[in-house]
Amino acid sequence: MVKTADYSRKSIREVEITRVEGRRSFERADTLAREEPLEIKLAYGPYGQRQSRSLAVTMRTPGQDEELAAGFLFTEGIIGKASDIREMRHVGEALAPEASENILLVELAEELPVDFDKLNRHFYTSSSCGVCGKASIDMVRSTSCYFPRRAFPEISVETLRSLPDKLSQEQTIFECTGGIHAAAAFTPGGELLLMREDVGRHNALDKLIGAALLQGKIPLREQAILLSGRLSFELVQKSVMAGAPILAAVGAPSSLAVELGEDYGMTLVGFLRGQAFNIYCGEERVILA
Repeated sequence: MVKTADYSRKSIREVEITRVEGRRSFERADTLAREEPLEIKLAYGPYGQRQSRSLAVTMRTPGQDEELAAGFLFTEGIIGKASDIREMRHVGEALAPEASENILLVELAEELPVDFDKLNRHFYTSSSCGVCGKASIDMVRSTSCYFPRRAFPEISVETLRSLPDKLSQEQTIFECTGGIHAAAAFTPGGELLLMREDVGRHNALDKLIGAALLQGKIPLREQAILLSGRLSFELVQKSVMAGAPILAAVGAPSSLAVELGEDYGMTLVGFLRGQAFNIYCGEERVILA
């Protein structure tokens, strides 16, 4: 099993609280997942004519910012491969010490075309909603280069049931805060390959996909992705961009998420808890016997 990212102190914050239990109260320390803004800026254009422009602001848990940016740019169709990125670095120190790690400049390859006018939407996301600011559903339906193979890979009912427990065992930040989302990639046999956590469910998935992209592991045609929350349209769209054939979640899907999954031939599993789950589309990949 590939170990997950190291537990980072920058991802949590300790605070003093008043704990109430029955009729008594007492002071104690509590641990919270950090939530801070990250501005993603792009530097693009040919040598001698480089431009720099802010693209997006997202509320995220600090840590793996490069993976978050790479995953976001990839799932939004701005880049198509890891080599489209020349360099990534934090540049907030020039503004204020507290902003030193809250502005990330992404240097894109000189030959990569970037047309902000054609983007025609504002990329403002938050930890509770990843689809805010999108001009229309059509603008969200990015075209993926990857399509899953029919009925491949197959995954057993027993393997699906085992995934949430395997994920929870690796969620170090959730273990001490109880307030963070996770996205993980598994083999069809249930081996955990990669896991990322963030206060935003869409950020957790972007970090996961960005890590896979930077490691040269895209497309994810032979993996199953598990999400700790619900299945929204944008999470399915991001998984489509990464070529993932199986997407499961412990929560409920939306109707639009199921429609998109059906359109791209994905297997969508929801309410994956204990011994039960729902298959919303792509049942042919699940070994039911």
